[in-house]
Amino acid sequence: MSEPSERYKTGMKTRRAVLGAHYVDAAVAATDEFNADFQTLITESAWGSVWSRETISKRERSMLTIALLAALGHHDEVSMHVRATKNTGASIDDIKEALLHVAIYAGVPAANHAFKIARTALAELDAESKA
Repeated sequence: MSEPSERYKTGMKTRRAVLGAHYVDAAVAATDEFNADFQTLITESAWGSVWSRETISKRERSMLTIALLAALGHHDEVSMHVRATKNTGASIDDIKEALLHVAIYAGVPAANHAFKIARTALAELDAESKA
């Protein structure tokens, strides 16, 4: 295996900062020959390029990501990124605002389901912080 690119290294640093080491370590541990190229792609492209840009804050990027994922019905990813708000600085009010935008611009059913997912993810975070 070749040395990781600088973009990969940057992406992994950003990915860990946003999603948390535990989540990223599990994803890395689950990497195999079949999905290794995909893991490299998302680490370099999503995390090493887009998420590592400084044009907007991690908080703003988090809100955009939650709204887009909710609008597209990517429910597992909505939960993951709601949980990541503990690292991005996006507040509960920020999540609500993003999902209200989803209701208007992508439809009430998408927002309704995303609110349920977000509520569950936030309750899990709260329980973890008290444990």
